[in-house]
Amino acid sequence: MANQFSLFKKRFFSSYFVTQALGAMNDNIFRQAIIILISFKVASEINFSENIMTNMAAGLFILPFFLFSATAGQIAEKFEKSALIRKIKLFEIIVMMFAAVGFYLNNIWFLLFVLFLMGFQSSLFGPIKYSILPQHLKDNELLGGNGLVEMGTFLSIIIGTIIGGVLMERGASGMQVLSVLLLTIAIIGYLFSRRIPTTPLAQPNLKINWNPVTETWKTFKFARKQKVVFLSILGVSWFWFYGSVFLTQIPNFTRVSLNGNELVATLISACFSVGIGVGSVLCEKLSGRKVELGLVPFGAIGMTWFAIDIFLANPHSSYEGLLSPTEYLGQDGSIRTLLNCAFVGIFGGFYIVPLYALIQERCERSHLSRVIAGNNILNALFMVIAAVLGAVLLGNGMTIPQFFLLVAIMNALVAIYIFTLVPEFLMRFLVWILIHTVYRVRKKGLETIPDDGAQILVCNHVSYVDALIIAGCIRRPVRFVMYHKIFKIPILSFIFKTAKAIPIAGANEDKELLNNAMYQIAEALDNGEVVCIFPEGKLTSDGEMNVFKSGIERIIEQSPVPVIPIALQGLWQSLFSRKTVNKFIDRLKRLRTKVTLVVGEPIEPEKVSKEYLQEVVSELRNNKP
Repeated sequence: MANQFSLFKKRFFSSYFVTQALGAMNDNIFRQAIIILISFKVASEINFSENIMTNMAAGLFILPFFLFSATAGQIAEKFEKSALIRKIKLFEIIVMMFAAVGFYLNNIWFLLFVLFLMGFQSSLFGPIKYSILPQHLKDNELLGGNGLVEMGTFLSIIIGTIIGGVLMERGASGMQVLSVLLLTIAIIGYLFSRRIPTTPLAQPNLKINWNPVTETWKTFKFARKQKVVFLSILGVSWFWFYGSVFLTQIPNFTRVSLNGNELVATLISACFSVGIGVGSVLCEKLSGRKVELGLVPFGAIGMTWFAIDIFLANPHSSYEGLLSPTEYLGQDGSIRTLLNCAFVGIFGGFYIVPLYALIQERCERSHLSRVIAGNNILNALFMVIAAVLGAVLLGNGMTIPQFFLLVAIMNALVAIYIFTLVPEFLMRFLVWILIHTVYRVRKKGLETIPDDGAQILVCNHVSYVDALIIAGCIRRPVRFVMYHKIFKIPILSFIFKTAKAIPIAGANEDKELLNNAMYQIAEALDNGEVVCIFPEGKLTSDGEMNVFKSGIERIIEQSPVPVIPIALQGLWQSLFSRKTVNKFIDRLKRLRTKVTLVVGEPIEPEKVSKEYLQEVVSELRNNKP
């Protein structure tokens, strides 16, 4: 795959992308129109508080996610997904017809009922939205595909919000245009859904449990068995809490903290949503087209940092919301606030996309739709909690910038909690930082490493961080066999232990540790894992390769699996090699060292000998990058 945008050449992805993006746009056009209409009706005809009506509208849209997601997840598991999408899009057309009737009658109560139907339609589509991706995309396409879907979703949200607001401000003529537009978008979405190819059934014999409470509980019990998946679901739900706080509070924040009018609020919302879209798309480039968990802590740090700076840039409130966008941009600190909102969104994209891809990659495919449904229920719950928390705190005197500051601090605490429970996130972050700051790593031949099955990687040993560079480049998890003294290096030992590296020693040094290492290697290979060893047994002291030892032959004799030779170029005299340059200024020049990881063709076990492997790795090492 050239890059993630080449996915649009695939019939499935282009059709699916347009289908889901138009659905999200319709949702937000209609919801924004309802909010504007409520403001107008409350002011003229209805004896209800505007705040009560607005919260009622939000609740009616979210309620179906609690009531129907568990059942929708089972339906998505049992039946063919492309046919389900077409039926859901047909239902959307019917709902939009009802919407047109509601706008014609100018009946807010009927339109609120239509809003509930739209929430019901979205709750049916939700479990399919992410569970269908791994059935049509390869594993190395998942991150890019999810990034594009998130980009499309959030751009549709902001475009839909703008369209709904602008048309409703035009009165009766705007409602007529809105009705036609909603119906047209729904029809176009249905036509694109017809191009989505047939999807294999996940569990055709599944017996549907129609009780949403017991099924939801059953789904969460299943998800909890896979710790990383369950904590990723919690991480996704926290993102929706966090994002909901910003999207909900931006209009009032703009008015009372920035002194901006409705158009400035739209500008701020656009920066936030476009930022998420940009961050989502950048994920693939930053991660090397694999599910890179290291981006999640990186995203959490940025979400916290830039939200705190929003508070620091705007500590005061109590304005009247008078400034137009042009007038606001002339104020001190306006660009800083816009950039902060954009970067909160960008780092939010870094945070959310790998989590969605991780759930899809590691969850059992036979349960994925139900797990996504459970995720949607939890997302809705977290958004409700965000709304309640905001109402309570802001109603008791807290300013919106202070609320943003509190949520930013909460974000840091939640991140620390999750990363403590699953140190794999933090380990991958440290590896990602290493290979994107200290080194510039080029990869050649990674496609020769199979996506599954037991493999042994053999590599020359140049620096203390060889294992980290290899781990950061190869998509599959790798079990490294390393000299026990390197294994115990402070900070690096945390990474090695989390990656389940296998410490080893020479027979004359610690025979028991050697035997235990050989047992762990055999066990890992029997489980179909990838094991990497450095047959030299020690770091090079002069930049040249040491003689390969016979341990690799012993491993192959016990576990006859293919061996893949790899070589590292450019690491000698870098910051972490045994010999570095002496002068401090020269050491600084070694930052961003160009390193190349070269992967050779797999070697069948019967051809393996230490001499032959050394010859092949030496050739790879000496090849020009």
